[in-house]
Amino acid sequence: MRSHRNRKRKKKKIILASCALMLTAVFCIVLLLLFLFTRPGQEDKLSFHFDKEKTREDPDTLLLTYMDHAAKKEYAKMYAMLDIEASGNITEQDFQERNQAIYEGIAMQDMHTEVTAYDAQTHTVTYETSFHTAAGSIQFENEAFFQKGEDGYRLVWSDAMIFPQLGKTDKVRVSTVQAKRGEIKDRNGRVLAGWGSAASVGIVPGKLLQEQSAKQIAQIAKLLEMEPEAITKKLEAKWVKEDSFVPIRTLPAVDELALMAIEPDEEMQKEQARQEKLLKIPGVMIQEVKIREYPYREAAAHLVGYVQNVTAEDLKEHEGEGYTASSMIGRSGIEGLFEKELKGTNGCRIYITDKNGREKEELASVDVQHGKEIRLTIDAGLQEQIYEQFREDKSCSVAMHPMTGEVLALVSTPSYDNNDFILGMSSEQWTALNEDERKPLYNRFRQAWSPGSTFKPVIAAIGLETGTLNPQEDFGNAGLSWQKDASWGAYHVTTLHDYEPVILDNALIWSDNIYFAKAALKIGAQNLEDSLRKLDFTKKIPFEITMAKAQFSNTEHLETEIQLADSGYGQGQILINPLHLAGIYTAFCNHGNMIRPYLIMKSGLDADTGTKADRQAEAGVWIADAFSAETADRVLEALKKVVNDPNGTGYALHRDDRILAGKTGTAEIKASKDDHTGTELGWMAVFTAEETQKRPILLVSMTEDVKGRGGSGYVVQKVKQVLDVWMGR
Repeated sequence: MRSHRNRKRKKKKIILASCALMLTAVFCIVLLLLFLFTRPGQEDKLSFHFDKEKTREDPDTLLLTYMDHAAKKEYAKMYAMLDIEASGNITEQDFQERNQAIYEGIAMQDMHTEVTAYDAQTHTVTYETSFHTAAGSIQFENEAFFQKGEDGYRLVWSDAMIFPQLGKTDKVRVSTVQAKRGEIKDRNGRVLAGWGSAASVGIVPGKLLQEQSAKQIAQIAKLLEMEPEAITKKLEAKWVKEDSFVPIRTLPAVDELALMAIEPDEEMQKEQARQEKLLKIPGVMIQEVKIREYPYREAAAHLVGYVQNVTAEDLKEHEGEGYTASSMIGRSGIEGLFEKELKGTNGCRIYITDKNGREKEELASVDVQHGKEIRLTIDAGLQEQIYEQFREDKSCSVAMHPMTGEVLALVSTPSYDNNDFILGMSSEQWTALNEDERKPLYNRFRQAWSPGSTFKPVIAAIGLETGTLNPQEDFGNAGLSWQKDASWGAYHVTTLHDYEPVILDNALIWSDNIYFAKAALKIGAQNLEDSLRKLDFTKKIPFEITMAKAQFSNTEHLETEIQLADSGYGQGQILINPLHLAGIYTAFCNHGNMIRPYLIMKSGLDADTGTKADRQAEAGVWIADAFSAETADRVLEALKKVVNDPNGTGYALHRDDRILAGKTGTAEIKASKDDHTGTELGWMAVFTAEETQKRPILLVSMTEDVKGRGGSGYVVQKVKQVLDVWMGR
């Protein structure tokens, strides 16, 4: 027992001794490390060791890092890589300003650098750099020299790092030739958007009477319909000097001829008086400038659109597309739609000059490319005539050549003067325009509307095509109110005229809602849906300007029997754009083929050159065999009667010199079936019915709020005035 205890005690001592030895060894190692790393200068040596790990790259690698910073315009990081003394002790501010002014002044982007050689003895890196600029691509070979120091290699910088030819006192110049924006013209070469003169009102700060400057600015602001603070902000811009001409606002140029007329233009007289008052204020100057001008003003504003100066957001969105702070950009209409073609490309030269301004070398250049002219199929005279007839109404009109698809007019009223966006509107003008309950900025010809009875010919054609409608079948006189059966509850379809026999032609002549409600029920929901889809309902119209899609229901299907019946006379949930409706009507005078509408004149065809086949080839067929030739001809004959039969709702358009065909329409717009306070849309769709007729036209016009004003008859009288001028020329 004692022997066992002794062995146990001995083993314990050995373990304790081993632990003591281990602790002693650890303690000695710690002391050694402390001794090594706390001697004078050892902190620096340790730091140098880790810095060296960070800057171990060779000059060729460092050069690529430097150029990557340049590509990203990281000027502070570039400067941090320099050997300052070897680089001429250039300050960080001077370095950043020099590099930033050049790289950003030439609009450098997409820089790529490749090292081609490295001399380890002289620490010289040979490399090739290329990048894009406002004047095209620049590519050059260059050399960079590095100094080796205690903290690794550092770049010896000089101006030649930017361009090999660039000296310390040299400057990089950028010369720009502004591209002229292309004009927009009508089919006859009349200018819809071009160039005119305006009066730029500016202030020369040094000529203001200093003790009265605040009072003078207030006077100027009142005459220019601006806030004084807006003028002060312009005068405080960094670039402004005492003798600078600071543009404040652009006004219409005073037209001397207009003032000399027998009946002088009152607005021009007011403008002349305003500018005379401005010139009496010390410091005010007026200079003539060239601006974008829209001669047809309100008549074509929604079609042509307008341009405005680019914003910071535009420059960011269109980076690399050649826009500068002084550029214009199309905001709406044709100006916006064909911005790329109209704007052109500025000419630009980048070159180096010496300290005396003498040119040393051209680095890059690109010739100016002026914007293209856009020639429209529009007839400006017709556009203006339609506008004048409907200018006081909330309306839209589409006119096109029924055989070729050339769109002759696109009008929306009420309208606005697109020149106001060029000259600049006061806040009061902008507020008035936006708060006008008639919505003059709203483009009605792009929207979809309830077509009313102008849709009946479409239903007639579908009924004939599907074999569900016999044109000679007498539906029987149901009076002026009808419902299918008691399942319709209190709902009845109503019509305005009592006539016999109740057959297709008479139903179109008298515009009978009940007949076409019954016709829709005969056709059936599925047949009608399929037929309307064939006519591109719910699809995009193949046209340069995006128009609203047509629909036959708010859902994917005609949901109820009443909805189906209402669809038969263009009500229910039927909506269609007037250009789409005009496109369907072209099938009635082209043996069943729907002709695609188009707006841009092509192949050099002028207004009165080229055969019908040439012009139709420009458009092509939108939907071949939309209806059979037999169906199209049958409906066409009935539509001729609508205009030429004394009982026809369109008889007011009857002419002895032309054969016209068409259809009137009135659509009720109400919140529910029981709403008796809703308004009405008035429609007229009319076209020249024969290929040989001179000055062919298909005109579709819609006017809101015709209830109590004669319904569709109100629109018919307006259309008559337009046709009298068009056909009488």
